[in-house]
Amino acid sequence: MSTTIRSLNVEHLNIPLLSPFGIAGGTQDVARNLLLTVELADGTRGYGEAAPFEAYNGETQQAALEAVGKVRSIIEGADAREWRLIASKLKQIIGAVGSARCGVETAVLDALTRHARMPLWSFFGGVSTTLETDMTVTTGSVEQAAADARAVLARGISTIKIKIGSGDLAHDVARVRAIAEAAPAAPLMLDGNGGFSADQALQVTAALEEHGITPILFEQPVRPNDFEGLRQMTMWSGVPIAADESAPNAREVLRVALERAAHVVNIKLMKAGIVEALDIAAVCRAAHMRLMIGGNIESILGMTASACFAAGQGGFHYVDLDTPMFMAENPFDGGFVQTGARLDLAYIKAGHGVTPKR
Repeated sequence: MSTTIRSLNVEHLNIPLLSPFGIAGGTQDVARNLLLTVELADGTRGYGEAAPFEAYNGETQQAALEAVGKVRSIIEGADAREWRLIASKLKQIIGAVGSARCGVETAVLDALTRHARMPLWSFFGGVSTTLETDMTVTTGSVEQAAADARAVLARGISTIKIKIGSGDLAHDVARVRAIAEAAPAAPLMLDGNGGFSADQALQVTAALEEHGITPILFEQPVRPNDFEGLRQMTMWSGVPIAADESAPNAREVLRVALERAAHVVNIKLMKAGIVEALDIAAVCRAAHMRLMIGGNIESILGMTASACFAAGQGGFHYVDLDTPMFMAENPFDGGFVQTGARLDLAYIKAGHGVTPKR
């Protein structure tokens, strides 16, 4: 059978960043990812990226590499057309290592859709071929925050996402104020990465309100397991609240929905793979929670797969697919074409369209 998977290979994908990427949980100066290659019996190759981010959820490159090794025997010899069955086996065996699940599932679906000569955005529904992304200002000084905001605007991107949660509320507020002054017309999104208590996060939003700043979104203000704090923010902050670390899988997203703990869920393929992300999106739609697409520190490969996922289905209100702009080099050809904030997938004719430079 031409769609039988002949081989699964994995290699390190280490990409230096232009500057350290800092969040509340820590900083990374190199994307320590994995490149996965699936080859079908007819020679068609598909590519996937695993992008663990230790500061985000504790996953490491070594853990992802070991997880892929555990599932090679069930991938090789499987039929790529049975991609959901493959995903269910990955969940059973390496369920806790979401980036590895994502890398394998992406490679399998890329190979399958290249074999079928179908773009991945069409496979996911074909609703759209374009998205508009924000760009992140990571943790750092007040002065650097303002400079970074001006650099975002110079790229033609208007929506700015700000990493906060430093432990110093005054510093966080000062950074947001500096960005608002540097980019007065820019919609601002905050991302606490679980760095606050609910009381602290409410102090931040109140302080910003005193200065006339109302963010369009506050992502994961409290610790992942603080559902009560998340619910308090949703009730009282006056700002749309997004669950990220609190929403790693469909079961936890259902809990977020039942407890009315967030207005928005940030879907990342790296959390638990593509099939789980489809389930998360279904729960969100049923619960009338808005959709956001994001990612870890991913190259154009991972980001294009996520863009195909979001554009193909449609209905994503927030788009945070900016990390290729933080990388000092691009080891790939193809993928979305970016002009300012606009990500265009229309040029992709099969799969996600990304191939390694050799």
